[in-house]
Amino acid sequence: MARLNSHARDLDRFWKGRILWDSPMSQFSTLKVGGPAEAIIGVSNTQELNSLIRWLKNHGIGWLIVGRGSNILVPDSGIAGVVIILEGDFRSIEKLMDSTTPQKKEKVLIRAGAGCLLPKLVNYCTLQSLSGLEFGVGIPGSIGGAIVMNAGAWGYEIGSLVDKVLLMDSNGDIFPEQGRNLGFFYRKWSMPPNMVLLSATFSLTPGSIDEIKATCRKYKELRQKNQPVAELSAGSFFKNPVADSAGRLIEKAGLKGLSIGGAKISEKHANFIVNTGKASAADILNLMQVVQQKVYKRFGIKLEPEVHILGGV
Repeated sequence: MARLNSHARDLDRFWKGRILWDSPMSQFSTLKVGGPAEAIIGVSNTQELNSLIRWLKNHGIGWLIVGRGSNILVPDSGIAGVVIILEGDFRSIEKLMDSTTPQKKEKVLIRAGAGCLLPKLVNYCTLQSLSGLEFGVGIPGSIGGAIVMNAGAWGYEIGSLVDKVLLMDSNGDIFPEQGRNLGFFYRKWSMPPNMVLLSATFSLTPGSIDEIKATCRKYKELRQKNQPVAELSAGSFFKNPVADSAGRLIEKAGLKGLSIGGAKISEKHANFIVNTGKASAADILNLMQVVQQKVYKRFGIKLEPEVHILGGV
């Protein structure tokens, strides 16, 4: 990602909104670590985002979009270029229509902006008596991050509910795409890098509000029982290997509770690296590498991070 260098003054003149210069990314990360981004800009609508991306491309300045920071790790050295935060219209939710055909059970379409929090959407759908997203209760990320990572839990994945999306490419061009064409796999989609999700439409099933609430309550209680929800983390740190569990492997390797600096393998769930309060990104990265080495030595399995490590190490 190119550095701003001499373009900082030009960007300041071009952008009419607020720019956070050399601001720590820890404020945008659930791990609460990370060095400064050269510039952080919030955009409120598609027109603003289009204008900004085109300007950055024309000036050869790198950029990336960060959602609610629940699945990222930013190095202590920070990030070059511009970090874009989706605000305003990107956090909206809208009920579109009912879709009933003789071949299909009744479905209801709900559109959410990429910057909308997944728990906010789960709550909205619950109040609308719409079922399908209950598994997302307690997952703190944005809709954009959830779809790019094909977020899932309890055997469900968000990609299976996506009817269609609105995308923007690295040139600022906007186009719709069907959910079935996004190429969802375990914890990822198959769209090119720098493809921006603007909004997503979900196909949900009408149900009993009491049953939906009961399911959400069950999943929330399971999270509180089995995961360190009260501690600073990025969620599950490693992807599960095929037909196995990263948490099981880490625990069997005797690593539960292991700490480096302020970073620690959770005593509650071994696939969570938590910030005990004073961790640096280097502490977390070092602990990640120790876990990978120990698990590989014991089981011959190389654990792959589920957390996105931004800006290099």
